[in-house]
Amino acid sequence: MTETFYEVMRRQGITRRSFIKFCSLTAASLGLGPSYVGRIANAMETKPRTPVIWLHGLECTCCSESFIRSAHPLAKDVVLSMLSLDYDDTLMAAAGHQAEAIIAEIKAKYKGNYILAVEGNPPLNEDGMFCIHGGRPFVEVLKETAADAKAVIAWGACASWGCVQAAKPNPTRATPIDKVISGKPIVKVPGCPPIAEVMTAVVTYMLTFDRIPELDRQGRPKMFYGQRIHDKCYRRPHFDAGQFVEAWDDEAARKGYCLYKMGCKGPTTYNACSTTRWNDGVSFPIQSGHGCIGCSEDGFWDKGSFYDRLTGINQFGIEANADKVGATAAGVVGAAVAAHAAVSALKRGRLEQSDGDNK
Repeated sequence: MTETFYEVMRRQGITRRSFIKFCSLTAASLGLGPSYVGRIANAMETKPRTPVIWLHGLECTCCSESFIRSAHPLAKDVVLSMLSLDYDDTLMAAAGHQAEAIIAEIKAKYKGNYILAVEGNPPLNEDGMFCIHGGRPFVEVLKETAADAKAVIAWGACASWGCVQAAKPNPTRATPIDKVISGKPIVKVPGCPPIAEVMTAVVTYMLTFDRIPELDRQGRPKMFYGQRIHDKCYRRPHFDAGQFVEAWDDEAARKGYCLYKMGCKGPTTYNACSTTRWNDGVSFPIQSGHGCIGCSEDGFWDKGSFYDRLTGINQFGIEANADKVGATAAGVVGAAVAAHAAVSALKRGRLEQSDGDNK
């Protein structure tokens, strides 16, 4: 029988105190309250590790690179303890027929109980011959493996949306996996690549609660894709104040002003970059001086230059001029009062005229 998460941790010398601390950190990363710590601990103590098959289609492996650099929790803890990562042709030692036999074994032994993680997408043109997996079109392997899976995770923009492989004119007909797989719950974790801690947290949630997280209308976990990067960006006050970088490395750039005019897509991009951040929580692209390119949004690769400025985004301008803001507000109130008075006078005139006619 497959070991539980807690059994593996104990075997590795992890104390009970450290285990509870891990559960607390997990609850915090998922945005859950202290009351969930006990539920997470119970799940980790009683549930067997979930077998995972991780497939690769058209992609650059950046999702795997991001995943193995996770800091909270460490990827080794996820891979070696929480998951039973039985198949990943990038990380596994086996190759060839030996590796392919593992997929068949997992599908037969854990039918309906394993998770399928997909990095990359299937090309459909030329009968799928632009991506071959074990001597067969990847799209065939993908459909067969998904058929007996409990749930499917689409890692990154490639699996979720198609990404640059699907850029116009898309000669290979690179296709998002939800257009190929049907009848299975699919969790999209887009980004190019996704944040490592977001990837591990999504897996943790699914293993702990035995269900997929609440998704937005595009199939992304709301806990990480429920707010725009713009809403939590540390440069947001500069946006509201009308303080923008006008050219790379100008004085405004050195002062850390808003990158909106340099093409930043933060106001239209939903992701946790500005809160969870990258590189062990140290920074994210905007903090590194480059605007967001919107890599977690569908079609970001075909929406013009990454440096084209967004249009129609209104700013508040709280520091433009306090007196001017106050005068404007007073003017608006005055206009409203005048309009109300005019309407009231018009109504009175109509009523007086009506009374005169009745007499």
